[in-house]
Amino acid sequence: MAKMTLEELRKLRAGEKQALSNREIEGKEVQVIIGMGTCGIAAGAKETMDGFVNTINANGLKNVTIRQTGCMGLCYAEPTVEVKMAGMADTIYGNVDAEVAKKIVEHHIMNKRLVNKHIFDKPAADITQ
Repeated sequence: MAKMTLEELRKLRAGEKQALSNREIEGKEVQVIIGMGTCGIAAGAKETMDGFVNTINANGLKNVTIRQTGCMGLCYAEPTVEVKMAGMADTIYGNVDAEVAKKIVEHHIMNKRLVNKHIFDKPAADITQ
């Protein structure tokens, strides 16, 4: 096994610090919860998570935390993602791949507009008004 240089170790550490900061909850306004049960993983939830991480980092969003959970009970719609943020109803999206994850970040999180084609659960309109 080849030895790592000091520069390679520093780069690895910086990447891991960024990944850990994405999971911190304190002081963050938005939570993205990705269903990582067996069914979610089999449907591509790892790629979905990578899509969220990459888009959030590319846009410099520091107020978003990314978490994992088990099965959300919507196995037919995996990968599933719940978005919780102030001023909007908690929303569960289904069939979320990396491309849809990017749309959710850009539309829902950054501009407070739902990605309607992928909504699988949200409170009724009379509850959210």
